[in-house]
Order: sequence, then structure tokens, then C-alpha cells
Amino acid sequence: MNKKILIPLVLVILLLAAGVAWLYFNLDRQKQQNQEMAELAELDKKEMENEYQQFANQYSEMKTQINNDSIVAQLTQEQERTQRLLKELQDTKSTDAREITRLKKELATVRAVLRSYVIEIDSLNRLNQNLTAENTRIRGQYEEANKQIAGLSTEKQSLSEKVAIAAQLDAVGISMTGMDKRNKPTTKLRKSKALQVSFSLAKNVTAQSGMKTVYVRIDTPTGSVLGGGGTFPYENKSLECSMKRNVEYGGNETPTTLYYTINQALQSGTYRVSIFADGNMIGSKSFVLE
Repeated sequence: MNKKILIPLVLVILLLAAGVAWLYFNLDRQKQQNQEMAELAELDKKEMENEYQQFANQYSEMKTQINNDSIVAQLTQEQERTQRLLKELQDTKSTDAREITRLKKELATVRAVLRSYVIEIDSLNRLNQNLTAENTRIRGQYEEANKQIAGLSTEKQSLSEKVAIAAQLDAVGISMTGMDKRNKPTTKLRKSKALQVSFSLAKNVTAQSGMKTVYVRIDTPTGSVLGGGGTFPYENKSLECSMKRNVEYGGNETPTTLYYTINQALQSGTYRVSIFADGNMIGSKSFVLE
């Protein structure tokens, strides 16, 4: 074959082979990133299922600790509602973002209702404790009083565990906005020099007051994480975060804003903001950036 034809032909074949190799490498990388994003979504869904099941179990426990038929009926109704939502969650795919978001909001409502019953039952038990102690003092039944106190201590410990769950923080009103070089909001991702993430720690009278370290994790459309904020422990593993901040929380609604400085080219698409505190994911929301 003529060398003038053979050499260009070989070059074309080599270029085609290199192109195929590059395409295969990128497809494999994208597949891995999508898998990691799907695993995080499945982890979030599993955590929600565990919480729903835990709340349903707590309703069963509380019904054994109260003799008020009216309250028992209310607890039964809320337990059935919680179990129904759990079944809906189990039947929902982790990739169904809209349904997962709805059930996450329902979970926050279930938590708030459970919290109110914990407080109400705790108040009733405290009242019963005072009446029992007074009756025991009048009758002089010291030994019986000790037994009741021991039983109430066990009950108090159980209620304390429930209060701890009800005291979990919630991040509400989550928003993410691009900020241009003049620190003005912009809808154009290419003009954004920073990302502003704002939310509020919801009011919770049962939550422990004090300094809270809040971690924000931003997942990109490709499944990678906007890093730079270090790592934090979650579900017996170490996760990378985009930014973090110490917040003074006193039980009332606490607005919080963090800024992520953009130091790389970002791709348009759906970004997911996840917020963590006290070892729990307290809120998440997805945003489309153009």
C-alpha cells in the first residue's frame, strides 16, 4: 500500500482508539459518581424508615404507660398514621425526590406530634408521682413508696430517651442563592463567585441549648461534593462537608447563613444541600442552578 495513504490511515485509527478509550473512562467515572449519589439517597431513605419505625414503637410503649382511655385512643390513631407513612416510604424509590421530600416533611410533623405527647405524658406522670408520694406519706407506707419511686425512675429514664429523640433539631426554610462579585444575588451560575446557603434552626423547647456545630454538604449534579469544609462523623463513617459553622442555639428559631466560595467551574443542574448537626441529618433540599 502507498505510504502516503498508509500513514494517515494509521493515525486516524490511533485517534479513534484514543477517543474510544477516553469515552469509556468518562462513562465509567460518571457511573461511579451516580452510584455514590444513589447510595447517599438510599442512606437518607433508610434513616427516615428507621425513624418512622422508632416513632411507631414509641407510641406502643407510651400506651402501656398511661391509663387515660382518651389519650390512648389518640396515641393509637397517631401510631396508625405513622405506620401508614412508613409503608408509603418503603414503597417509594430513593430516586423519587419529590415523594421523599413530602415524606420528610411528614416525618417532621410526626416528630412534632410525638414531642407534644411526650411532654403531655411526662406532665401527667409527674402529677401522678406527686399524688402517689403524698398518699404514701399520709399512710406511712415507706416501703411501698420506695418501690413506686424505683418504678418511676425507670419510667423517667424511658421518657428521657424519648425526649432525646423528640429534641432533635430541624433545619427549615432552606435556600441556596448564587452571589456575584459585588455580593449581590444572581441567577446565573457563571457569574456566581459564592453560594449563599440560608436556613433556620426551628424552635424546639425540648432541645438542649448551647453551641451547635452545623455542617453543610453540597452535592453537585455529577455526584461529587463541594469540599473544603473538612469532615464530620455520621452513621459510623466520616463524610466530607462543604462548610461548617458554630451556632448559639437557645431553643427559639435561629436564622443561619453560610457562604461557600466558588474556586472551580460549576456545572449547571440539580444541586443538593444537606444539613447535619448533633450527629443527625436535620434537613435537605435540592436546587436547580442554571
